[in-house]
Amino acid sequence: MSQETCRRRQNSAGPRVNRARRMTLNGSPADLAATAAHDGPGKVTIVVCSSCRDETGSEAQPCAGYLLGLATREAAINSDIAVRQVECLGNCKRRLSAALLREGCWSYVFGDLSHDSGPDLVAGAALFAGASDGLIPWRGRPEALKRGLVARIPPHSALKDFA
Repeated sequence: MSQETCRRRQNSAGPRVNRARRMTLNGSPADLAATAAHDGPGKVTIVVCSSCRDETGSEAQPCAGYLLGLATREAAINSDIAVRQVECLGNCKRRLSAALLREGCWSYVFGDLSHDSGPDLVAGAALFAGASDGLIPWRGRPEALKRGLVARIPPHSALKDFA
């Protein structure tokens, strides 16, 4: 089954929350950047791909990505870290994926996560929130976030024109 099929199944049958309700609870993909901006400086948002399948390609419902989102939300309960979901981060070759966003800072995309990587994502987000330079420090970063780094995306302020 493809990632697209998994998303269609999730939208129609599982995880027992219809799409309109999920969008109300978690926001649309377009709202994710606005959420990070609204939450203010230092506030980190973890975005979990809710349609990702695990490394076995399991067709189990709900998808492993949705389970990762639930585990991440649970790990973040007593923190100031927001946890949101998006239907697809487009990182299907690296399976379970998530991103860390912080207004005015580099954003990070991670892959090769497992359904129980939620505490690692929250630990990384806490490091990110406390970083004065806006970068997740390497030291202290959970192993899953060291080996799973897919991309670091610059904020607009770091972009330069070609000379």
